[in-house]
Amino acid sequence: MLLTLIGLSLAASPQSADAAMGRWKTETRGGIVEIQRCGASICGRILTSDLLRTNPNLKDAKNADAALRNRPLRGLQILSGFTQSGGSWTGGKIYNAEDGKTYGSDVTPSGADQLKVRGCVFKPFCKTQTWTRVR
Repeated sequence: MLLTLIGLSLAASPQSADAAMGRWKTETRGGIVEIQRCGASICGRILTSDLLRTNPNLKDAKNADAALRNRPLRGLQILSGFTQSGGSWTGGKIYNAEDGKTYGSDVTPSGADQLKVRGCVFKPFCKTQTWTRVR
């Protein structure tokens, strides 16, 4: 009985926030994003995508700020400003290069190889993607 209770408590314990670190395949356009610690927060950069594999010199052409439209998409930081909250990262921002806009975001590990990434215009108007770990 005691072993069963210990097993259940371990299974129910939340993922470590560090589980978000690594390389992740996004749901769209074959994107690969690398997430790492940035001080007390996390940040994520675009490593590649289907479009970058065919045109490695793609620029951030749809950015709402015209002064930023010439920066390269490869290596572009798209995740920033998160606060650790238990096993999740909350209150951050995610930049979407497809529309040139930045959204509120939360990042939550879901098992060893999945990450729930939520972007919100404003709550409750949100969309969640499941990213898969790249090994």
